[in-house]
Amino acid sequence: MSQLKPSLQPLEIVVLAAGVGTRMRSNQAKVMLNLAGKPMLAHVLSMAAALAPIRIHIVYGHKGEQLSAAFPDPKLNWIAQTEQLGTGHAVRCVISHLEPKSKVLILYGDVPALRIEDVAPLVEQCDKKDVIGVLLANLEAPKGYGRAVVAQGRVTKIVEEKLATVEELAITLVNTGLICTQSVDLARWVNQLDRNNLQNEYLLTDIFAMAARESQPAYFQICEPAWRAFGANDASQLVELERKMQLDCAYTLLAKGVRLADPNRIDIRGMLTTGMDVEIDANVVFEGEVSLADDVKIGPFNRIKNCNLAAGTIVHAHCDLEGVVSHGACEIGPFARLRPGTVLQQGSKVGNFVECKNAQVGASTKISHLSYIGDAVLGSGVNIGAGTITCNYDGVNKHLTHIGDDVFVGSNTSLIAPLKIGSGATIGAGSVLTSSAGANQLTLSRAPQKTISGWTRPDKKS
Repeated sequence: MSQLKPSLQPLEIVVLAAGVGTRMRSNQAKVMLNLAGKPMLAHVLSMAAALAPIRIHIVYGHKGEQLSAAFPDPKLNWIAQTEQLGTGHAVRCVISHLEPKSKVLILYGDVPALRIEDVAPLVEQCDKKDVIGVLLANLEAPKGYGRAVVAQGRVTKIVEEKLATVEELAITLVNTGLICTQSVDLARWVNQLDRNNLQNEYLLTDIFAMAARESQPAYFQICEPAWRAFGANDASQLVELERKMQLDCAYTLLAKGVRLADPNRIDIRGMLTTGMDVEIDANVVFEGEVSLADDVKIGPFNRIKNCNLAAGTIVHAHCDLEGVVSHGACEIGPFARLRPGTVLQQGSKVGNFVECKNAQVGASTKISHLSYIGDAVLGSGVNIGAGTITCNYDGVNKHLTHIGDDVFVGSNTSLIAPLKIGSGATIGAGSVLTSSAGANQLTLSRAPQKTISGWTRPDKKS
């Protein structure tokens, strides 16, 4: 990720997020719709914060209470646009909040795919010599976008498509809406805007012609790839943007040496960090913050959320992991569900149809199949037989089960917490333990087996 070069001039960022988004047909504000695991506005604010501004101003309107509730950061300055009179009017709402000697970057809450390297050059070039700049995109099919008229390497005006001449319609450089300029110049230009246009709105793009008339035509940067500079206006476009962002993330992983079975079938809905020789099979979803150390192998059809998996850990197919930490190489699954608080030590194994929650699993301990281990501490070298459950909840409180090293628990055993099992103990299959079991002893509880001679099954009566 590129870093913004130091500047003596403070930067302020304005995020326009007041749009209704009618075509989304949603009860949510448009900028709150999810993309790659978080609201579109969250992506924009994350990138904005990386530019280290002195202040971020957010212009809100439609369903604005959703926005401020979702982002309670006191450093954000929320500004209401009570009337929807265009982008120029939205910026006019902010002018009184800006420092007089700052430079201002204008972003959009529904343009979530931009990276800092797309924006940083635009900000860096904005100084007393170059007072205004704009981010453009080069589109083979520019239909629907305002065209950027360029003369001698500078933008002299932005022409709305409806007002463009035949020659201007042939221009492939289009406006993305992202602008960086001096606050004093922005204030002067915005206050001169009028609504004498087809939209009957204050159009922010009119400031480029004003700048050119003052012999300050705008410099420009071109966004590559172009799609990152645009948002989504309906559910179909939102899906297309999601797939582009996911593919972008996949190829970033491939560039780091991660081996993906299919870059089209991975979803990263948060932040994924990886070590060397990581392998990820098809149809894996990563959520929140996930770290995969060297030689981690992830099988197909897994969901992994907020996990930290140590080097050599293997996750077989069809597992659901959340809040899991492994220390050393472990084996998980297939069909395992590991919930928050699960900690796995070197060489441990949690197999098929096992659920763990708030459980510490010791080194080389095996829970191979069909078990529930919750609110438990298991020592090293423990073997948990199939069908074992820790009965940790009494209807009001959770209780702890503590199992020492080298314990063998037979199949179909219920351990009713609070309970301690001493190291080296053996628990007979089918037992129900209600009190602690001593170390290096066999403990079991079974009803006596009976056989009744001469017994016959009842027949159905007519």
